[in-house]
Amino acid sequence: MSEETAEGETDDRRDGNGDGTEGGPADGEREYRQVLETVRDRVDPDPDERERLREVADRLAERAESAATDRCPDADVVQVGSTARDTWISGDRDIDLFVRFPPELDRDTLEEYGLAVGHATLPEGHEEYAEHPYVKGTVEGFDVDVVPCFRLESATDIRSAVDRTPFHNSYLEARLDEDLAADVRVTKQFLKGIGAYGSDLRTRGFSGFLTELLVCEYGGFRPLLEAARDWHPQVELDPESHGQASFDDPLVVIDPTDPERNVAAVCSAANVARFQHYAREFLAEPAVEYFEPAAPEPLSPEEFRAHLERRGTTPVAVRFDAPDLVEDQLYPQLRKSLDGVTTGLDDRGFDVFRATAMADGAGVLLVELAVDERPAVERHEGPPVHVQGHAAGFYEAYDADPDVYGPFIESDRYVTEREREFTTAREFLESERLFDVGLGAHVETALEEGYEVLVGEELTGLLEEFGTELRVYFEPTP
Repeated sequence: MSEETAEGETDDRRDGNGDGTEGGPADGEREYRQVLETVRDRVDPDPDERERLREVADRLAERAESAATDRCPDADVVQVGSTARDTWISGDRDIDLFVRFPPELDRDTLEEYGLAVGHATLPEGHEEYAEHPYVKGTVEGFDVDVVPCFRLESATDIRSAVDRTPFHNSYLEARLDEDLAADVRVTKQFLKGIGAYGSDLRTRGFSGFLTELLVCEYGGFRPLLEAARDWHPQVELDPESHGQASFDDPLVVIDPTDPERNVAAVCSAANVARFQHYAREFLAEPAVEYFEPAAPEPLSPEEFRAHLERRGTTPVAVRFDAPDLVEDQLYPQLRKSLDGVTTGLDDRGFDVFRATAMADGAGVLLVELAVDERPAVERHEGPPVHVQGHAAGFYEAYDADPDVYGPFIESDRYVTEREREFTTAREFLESERLFDVGLGAHVETALEEGYEVLVGEELTGLLEEFGTELRVYFEPTP
């Protein structure tokens, strides 16, 4: 019996807390059921939508298989992904066809055959590259990928990450029934609504495969939320009881087809915590809004200035032309560069309050400072006087320097006060010393070609391009 049916039988016969009075647990159950009914009306594809996708997918799979077997008689084609497993959300338009070649084929030939099959299947398609090239295109409004891979006996024998995907597909197809598939769709929409869905390196959230595994492991959307409400990282799940590998990630879900892999490795600690937070919030008070991704309005200049006045901090930004990279390459470099810049500012006494990175044509490293200006001198402590060798070297080095105060003794050690290299964050960020911090390689190249430093109200120049991101920054939510 489905979750909706089971709850419906009791709620239709009772009011309130089950004894004829108002305001009991049954009210919460009724509210929960009504929210899920509304969400499922939105996310479940209707029969016509399913039929349109199936017709296009079957036609393209037949075309791909014909082209593949013409080149390699042992090749075959499988549809994978959410549209193959009926876990896709209404409006999703992805069809993933994997062309499997025998393992005896060498890598170069697989790539050659794979591209040929892709272009035969999608004559208007174009080539893209993951671990090896594949063909992507659009057919009757559907986004189609034709991806070559090796047909292997075990996922532990994979030669590239895409070889694992058919094993994932087979594993889940054997475990997902109609009710679980429906709960997967709801769970995906919930994760989208709270901003935690997607395994891309910009989001670092829950992948589709991870979401499906979690729903299978816990037995549905509600049991998953009830479990997540009480998670205490490190959370470890091992669906096939492999019990071999150990990981340091906050959420560990051992790949049922490959015991050396954590399916949740990309999922950040913040997104695990975000899911836990909203699981608690939703179970306490169900609402459709949790399933609706936020679309904040851009921050206005007046609102930006009001935030600056209220906070009393100093935001600084390094703006540059973003490297021409796909997001999965760009965002790790932006984060590395942001870490380098924040460390450089902290080390120089500017006390980083919070920071973020943004990109959309331009790249921006935004750092909010608690201290925007430092004194002209800085304190420099030497070794204790009784450490004779080091102490003598320190004393001699600074005793002859007319530009320092001291050396003098404070407690048991030498101290000097010397000229500070940078008294403002702008001076540091506009200097060559910026390139001494740990920058991402492509970001460093972009900065070498030119950048600008914005301080305080000068950041209003970012609002036209990054007004939404700045609202999210200055008006944060879980």
